[in-house]
Amino acid sequence: MGKQLVLDLPLRPALGRDDFLVAPSNAAAVALIDQWPRWPSYGAILLGPHGSGKSHLATVWQQKAGAQLIEASDLRKEGVPAALSSKALVIENLSGLPLDEAALFHMLNLAKKVGASVLFTTAQPIAALALKLPDLVSRLGALPVAVIASPDDSLLRGVLVKHFADRQIAVDEALVTYLLTRMPRSLDMARRVVAAIDDAALEQKTEVTRSFAGKVLARLLQPELG
Repeated sequence: MGKQLVLDLPLRPALGRDDFLVAPSNAAAVALIDQWPRWPSYGAILLGPHGSGKSHLATVWQQKAGAQLIEASDLRKEGVPAALSSKALVIENLSGLPLDEAALFHMLNLAKKVGASVLFTTAQPIAALALKLPDLVSRLGALPVAVIASPDDSLLRGVLVKHFADRQIAVDEALVTYLLTRMPRSLDMARRVVAAIDDAALEQKTEVTRSFAGKVLARLLQPELG
């Protein structure tokens, strides 16, 4: 094996989940989560593309705040009081469809009235959503937004190294670089790649080499590419 890798990104305890790696691409979002309950408003928005880690970070906040979690498309007006019963709520995938805009507006009004905190995740900016209720657009547009960029090389590399270390698999720089240049650029894919390599190595009782990892990666990506 070549030079052994070590994590060079700060680790943030994730309250019951895997540690969350902090990098320039997610630093603003991590700062927003850490700022609660001293948010400047009763709500906040995590904005980022699929695979950027916004759902993972939203779950960190969910556990920190004792929040409930609901998909935006599942929210209905009659369910709003129960959803806000813990005074903290994560609403996932605001950019998903269909949305009950009246229910969302009612939820924001009630959250403000009862002093609850609401965290939204979305893959699109509020202005780009096909919302028809002007008051809802105005309320959402007034909330602070933390942007999570697509994971950069340093974050993806750190996530790969950490997942390998968690599984007690020693890897070198060449293997990680090989995977990094060939896998889809998402944090979830990094987790899936390492899990698939570990499972295959255990099943075949073999060491994890670059050649072996490459074959596992090719099999994992075949359905997506085909």
